[in-house]
Amino acid sequence: MSTYLVGDIQGCHESLQQLLQKIQFDPASDRLWSCGDLVNRGGQSLQVLQLLKSLGQSVSVTLGNHDLHLLASYHRYPDGNSGKREFDAIFADPDCDALMDWLCTQPLACWSEEHRLLRVHAGVIPQWDWQAVVSAGQEVSSVLQSGQRSEFFLNMYGNKPRRWREDRKGWKRLRLITNILTRMRFCDEDGRGIYNASGAPGSQPDKYKPWFKHKHRLTRDVTIAFGHWAALGLRVKKRYIAMDSGCVWGGKLSAFRLEDRTLFKVRCFEDRKT
Repeated sequence: MSTYLVGDIQGCHESLQQLLQKIQFDPASDRLWSCGDLVNRGGQSLQVLQLLKSLGQSVSVTLGNHDLHLLASYHRYPDGNSGKREFDAIFADPDCDALMDWLCTQPLACWSEEHRLLRVHAGVIPQWDWQAVVSAGQEVSSVLQSGQRSEFFLNMYGNKPRRWREDRKGWKRLRLITNILTRMRFCDEDGRGIYNASGAPGSQPDKYKPWFKHKHRLTRDVTIAFGHWAALGLRVKKRYIAMDSGCVWGGKLSAFRLEDRTLFKVRCFEDRKT
């Protein structure tokens, strides 16, 4: 059995197919662990969702900001007219409800004891250890799988609050958890995130660092896999694995086999066509 991390797919269905062929992925014995952002921009988001759902229990996804935006748009524009052609193609598909229900069952954070690996889409604040990360993600997941789902999406957007407090409650708490796990790239030592900064390390304002650069973060004793950061690029380090190699921007789609730390890449086939 092999376990593969995969970076941001973002609707690049042909690239995903080529990558699965390259690694000779066998859903009967292998595992595919996505770092999120399955949809948006690549042109074939519907096909990506259909393919991954068809692979059953061999696939696990940590939801990304684009995935949550899709779910929010589904609840706001169930009959289409969302303003995004890829989203409307999903909403018009007969299997849309099943695909959205499947997406809602995916977590925001996953822990693997086998690999001592924490997986999120974006980032982790210094104040959280891996148990706190998983617990925070479960708070959001429980709402996504409840009758409060629609209300959550109405309250999900916004950049405030920015600093974590354990006693914070309600929608502000859930919004902050969601922003940290699915949008954050930079934060200060107190865990204040800036959510609209997407450049490479060094482009951030003073007093902020890439979240994984804080020496005293409580997750420094485990490895964290994440995507979300095309400007950072593909990086395989001892304590973090950055998987977004910018496929949708004309880069590559990448998979990393955890058992022997082998990296696989395919070019962006969608970009070749345009």
